Amino acid sequence: MVAFAKQDAVAPGFAAAVGEARAGGFEAVLRLAGGRAAVFHEWTIALAHAVPHPEPRAGIHARFERTAKLIARALRGVGVDAHLGEVSGEYCPGGYSVNARRAVKLAGIGQRIIAGASHMGGVIVVGDAARVRDVLVPVYDALGLDWDPATVGAVDDELGGPDGSAWTAVRDALLAEYGREYDLVESDLDRATLSLARRLAPEHRPG
Repeated sequence: MVAFAKQDAVAPGFAAAVGEARAGGFEAVLRLAGGRAAVFHEWTIALAHAVPHPEPRAGIHARFERTAKLIARALRGVGVDAHLGEVSGEYCPGGYSVNARRAVKLAGIGQRIIAGASHMGGVIVVGDAARVRDVLVPVYDALGLDWDPATVGAVDDELGGPDGSAWTAVRDALLAEYGREYDLVESDLDRATLSLARRLAPEHRPG
């Protein structure tokens, strides 16, 4: 899917951008966090966590930095020369992006705060960077956004493996890093949460 942000949704070319995403084989969704359009496909890893906080606005930058550093540590653990910071010309630009060699973007992070809590979300491109580039070129053109497709990277490209070859290693490295900071408990979503998600889903699908 191509996950559009609220800023995209109010752009004059949004309807055309949604059409380009779908023409490229991607569903279009509206996400909670800010930024600009980003891509999720079979060889990406999405991550998210929400935490209660009495004054969530006060810790915005600290949470961004903590999550970005966690992702960078995980990627270094599998052999990637990972760094924090925006690559000039990257898609969905952000100061807390995670890049390889300070040349290509591998991961982006977004945040949403509400009264009493914060939500962090991100996506790491493990394989098939070309698929990200191919769909974002027409999408960003429709939105009127300038960017450099050459800044799209993937973990597999950095490690020299075929698409998807590092997916399990990156997942395990992320879980290990989260496990150093949190108590991880595997569980299924309950029926009430799933029912609410299904009811709210149409609000996140552009017409």
